[in-house]
Amino acid sequence: MTLAVVGAGLRGGVYARSAHRGGRARIVAVAEPDPERRAAFAAEYGVPDEAVFADWRELAARPRLADAAVVATQDTQHTAPVEALARAGYHLLLEKPMATTEEDCLRIVRAAEDAGVLLAVCHVLRYTTYTRTLKELIDSGRIGEVVSIQHLEPVGWWHQAHSFVRGNWRREDESSPMLLAKSSHDVDWLLHLMGRPPERVSSFGGLVHFNERNRPAGAADNCLDCPVEPDCPYSAPRLYLGCLGDPDKEYWPLGAVTTDRTEDGVRRALRSGPYGRCVYACDNDVVDTQVVDFDFGDGRTASFTMSAFTPLDFRKTRVFGTRGYVEGDGLRLSVHDFTTATWEFIDASDVPDAEASAAAGHGGADDRLLEAFVDAIATGAGDLIRSSGRESLAAHRTVWAAERARRTGTVVTLADEAAPVL
Repeated sequence: MTLAVVGAGLRGGVYARSAHRGGRARIVAVAEPDPERRAAFAAEYGVPDEAVFADWRELAARPRLADAAVVATQDTQHTAPVEALARAGYHLLLEKPMATTEEDCLRIVRAAEDAGVLLAVCHVLRYTTYTRTLKELIDSGRIGEVVSIQHLEPVGWWHQAHSFVRGNWRREDESSPMLLAKSSHDVDWLLHLMGRPPERVSSFGGLVHFNERNRPAGAADNCLDCPVEPDCPYSAPRLYLGCLGDPDKEYWPLGAVTTDRTEDGVRRALRSGPYGRCVYACDNDVVDTQVVDFDFGDGRTASFTMSAFTPLDFRKTRVFGTRGYVEGDGLRLSVHDFTTATWEFIDASDVPDAEASAAAGHGGADDRLLEAFVDAIATGAGDLIRSSGRESLAAHRTVWAAERARRTGTVVTLADEAAPVL
């Protein structure tokens, strides 16, 4: 199978690497506006010059060059390329979030359905062995009826600083709210486990720490000039110079900062670019902590916490049933049976312990998604895609309702809002 990649940044690169490494697909075209990234990507995958484009419009204007396309542009730039590539006959692997407005999400779903192409939204958590095992355990009735779920996303202190304070997802007007940009994975996952969208949501949170109020006395605007940098948890030199010599960390997060893998190169990038800025003197406005409560009707609930102030780790989940209880750490499930008062421990990881990392491919989830997408195209079995456009739309609508609840201090009833017309 052949793939075109639109957006050769981190996420586009992740799926290209997964396809190439697993031998499941060949990368035959790329569209990327940054000339350095574009050239590096084309060289890595041997993309011929005639299939290397600075703009996705050039790719879409050509006769179809691949079986499918990965669309991994910035959050606000998904809709137009998806519509054009769907019309051109490409099956589509679309990075989450689908889009930043409901109108654009609807346009994306309609475009894929009208063109008769497969659309998989990259809610990668649905594709793991861990998720499948937990979902089957719940659906089997083994822990009775699910009454409530607690779920934590530990974003990680340095990841928050990298991506959501200094990086591309720091401002809502340039990307989207944190709950959509980062935690739409988790909202989608909770809806998947419960088997339906919630009836009501409430939410609280804000930008608590990464702001001018918390700037240490004497702190400079750039970490390289800062007298308090050695004692700061968010030191840019410590983070990015510490990536040198580690191929995985050089790819991410350092790859977002510079392609020069030398100490001088990193220091130059920190001096001239956004990643050297003091985290208390940036133009960020997305939240660094948020809680969302979901009411699924009949008293059944779920709660979700997103926090920057953790190690970067796998999600943590507790499921409360009428006959049993499950606790999961993203790799293993601990199941307590109320009748026998016994525990069972289930290893549900997709990767060996030595390779298990929340920072590396979502613990194998990126690979599982790519495999399912390729297999769905090869076999015509669209049900292999567990995150279709319509399913993803339900999660996005829940995120927007939660954001309205947070901003207005109210409980939002989803049934009170007009349902989308497809």
